[in-house]
Amino acid sequence: MTQAQQGRAASKGAEGFELKSASLSLLSLVLKTTDLAELSRELQVRVGATPGVFSNEPLLIDLSQLPQEPSPAAATAAVVAPAQLSLDSVVPGRAEVDLAALLPMLRGHRMSPVAVYGATPAELEQALALGLAEAPEPEAQAAPRGRAVDAVPVVQEVIREVVREVVREVPVPAESVPTLVIDKPLRSGQRIYAKGGDLVVLALVNHGAEVIADGHIHVYAPLRGKAIAGARGNTEARIFAASMEAELISIAGIYRTTENPLPDTVQGKPAQIRLEGEKLVMEALKL
Repeated sequence: MTQAQQGRAASKGAEGFELKSASLSLLSLVLKTTDLAELSRELQVRVGATPGVFSNEPLLIDLSQLPQEPSPAAATAAVVAPAQLSLDSVVPGRAEVDLAALLPMLRGHRMSPVAVYGATPAELEQALALGLAEAPEPEAQAAPRGRAVDAVPVVQEVIREVVREVVREVPVPAESVPTLVIDKPLRSGQRIYAKGGDLVVLALVNHGAEVIADGHIHVYAPLRGKAIAGARGNTEARIFAASMEAELISIAGIYRTTENPLPDTVQGKPAQIRLEGEKLVMEALKL
């Protein structure tokens, strides 16, 4: 091969791909227990009847909310020499999650774990060996738009001589929340996410399309796809539609699919959906 041919080949190879920054909306599984048997039972109860609801969507495993406990060394010290135990000698810690056992369990429910957050060094080492990435602090950990983390220093309370940080949230004026407006029909496979605010759709949302918002969702047309409001945990979010025909509705993680059909009082009619405790309440609208 001549030098000219090699140059053209190299040039052609350099155009074979392009690296760009990209953002991806991830479903987050926030673990509250390291007991995988308990977790398996709860997953079966909550999603076992609707195995296709997640459709192999990418999943972030959030370990940051697991309960903190004194380390075994500190617990031993408390028994052996309680009189000498000080706050400084108690080291916060927690039981670790067996990710190698957790991943097959999640994949069995058609979840596709891609990253972990809040892992201990040992958990992170295991995660990387299993092909997972380490996620930076997810934006979902920040206060949702419409709420703000109190700027005063965090409150510290001592429980069994273990310091726990408590962050309080206070509401901010609603006018600071942005609204995303979509005026074109959404086809199957399209996904629209109103990050930090409300979503208004002025056209049809077809089967297979997804509309997601951290706040409310308003659809002034038939809603036939998936609607996920309060995506960051806002329990005050609502879903409104001129014709409620959704294949999946969800508010703050509480969801319902077509396997549990909508009641006749709202099916195909102007309606709103709100959350009351852990129950989705569906009400017809009088227009």
